[in-house]
Amino acid sequence: MRRLTVAEIVAATGGTTALPPDLPIPGPVVADSRQVEPGSLFVALPGEKVDGATFAAGAVADGAVAILTERSPADPGLVGLPLIRVPDTRIALGDLARWYLADLRAKRADVTVFGITGSNGKTTTKDLLGELMAGSSGADGDTIAPRGSYNSDIGLPLTLLRGGPETANFVMEFGADKPGDNTYLSSILAPQIVAVLKVGTAHIEQFGSQEAILEAKFETTASMAPGGTVVLNADDFRVASLAPRAAAKGLHTVTFGREAGAQVRALDVTLDAVGRASYRLVVTPDVTGEAIDLPVALSLVGEHHVYNSLAAAAAALVAGRPPQVIAERLGAGAASPHRMAVTERADGITVIDDAYNANPESMAAALRTLQVAGRGRRTVAVLSEMRELGAGSPAAHRAVGELTAELGVDVVIVIGEGAAEIAAGAASAQTYPDLDQARTALAGLLRAGDVVLVKASNGTGLWALGDELADGRLGPGRREEA
Repeated sequence: MRRLTVAEIVAATGGTTALPPDLPIPGPVVADSRQVEPGSLFVALPGEKVDGATFAAGAVADGAVAILTERSPADPGLVGLPLIRVPDTRIALGDLARWYLADLRAKRADVTVFGITGSNGKTTTKDLLGELMAGSSGADGDTIAPRGSYNSDIGLPLTLLRGGPETANFVMEFGADKPGDNTYLSSILAPQIVAVLKVGTAHIEQFGSQEAILEAKFETTASMAPGGTVVLNADDFRVASLAPRAAAKGLHTVTFGREAGAQVRALDVTLDAVGRASYRLVVTPDVTGEAIDLPVALSLVGEHHVYNSLAAAAAALVAGRPPQVIAERLGAGAASPHRMAVTERADGITVIDDAYNANPESMAAALRTLQVAGRGRRTVAVLSEMRELGAGSPAAHRAVGELTAELGVDVVIVIGEGAAEIAAGAASAQTYPDLDQARTALAGLLRAGDVVLVKASNGTGLWALGDELADGRLGPGRREEA
């Protein structure tokens, strides 16, 4: 990031301070005191369980130059500290990021901001698009596409504030928990290119319906200027229906999919023995001015990644990346942790860790991937709760159990009371109340050669078992198999 001054922070946030206006803030902007470096601005966010202001003194001791806070300088623990006071710390962080990005754009005309939204696949698409855009300006480090999901009103601004004079591309996710969230994030990003992947049932408890979820996806275009491009999934009828609305705002559209009519299309899709897809990337001439037909072989496991790769390819083509570069780099793309991460262990166990998040659509995709990867081997599904599904949660969980039976999953492990309906729908399942008991059971259950899927919403903590399985801490060990 570029060096900030106290005056710039105050002007961007509407804050007040007794610090000298020309005092430099040369370090990063952080909201976690453990990430403080000499020269940092520490954003002391209030929270339900932990108030960042309680770590302010430690942050200063570790080198923070200033503390952004809504607390009074007379509050215990803040007396004498270098504070910049604002009415609302979260809003101030967004205001600072909005100003910072506008300043970068004013200094560099080629800065491109991508926004990715969808009920499934956002992070993987973001990772792939980041790979496709890296080096597009001819410089190393010209693209920021954070590992993981930094897509909230905290993570997104902090990511933008990592940019600097060398940054040509920001590849960002939109993460919404309620109506209006994406409108706010769009106001910070003002993206030139937005990709809408899919409208599913994630967060339906907060939104109430898939139609309301669709509206939230379209909110991402709220601050797009006319002439921008919206990349739409032609095979999702709800997403495709956004095309006329985008046109009415003066936005271009490019469609992707597997069905006829998509402008960026996957043809002749095949899967290898572990479920990695290969296909022909076919692009109509109206996208880039030339017809494209190139082979793509994904390293990601799961047929559903075809759509994620198509969305990334379409966005990169709109941004002017060469088609050959796109086809080659799609094959090298890797996912963020706990997102269909595949580990081949020395004892012959294959672990498919997709425990970062879950909803009915992604759960089904993961189970179908397990079926493909486990051909001729014993398959084990370790499943827990899908959260924020509202009144439809019991039926959705039961349907997951029924799918395990339909696909012939050999061993189904269900963890936690919230996932009980999975067991009810399965042909047979072993149920455990918590991770500890499931961990003990798995240690004695797994066999060399098994293919194990770990899948649940992030809040269940099942990702911890994913880590233990992937690094070999959990499994048969030296136990002799019968």
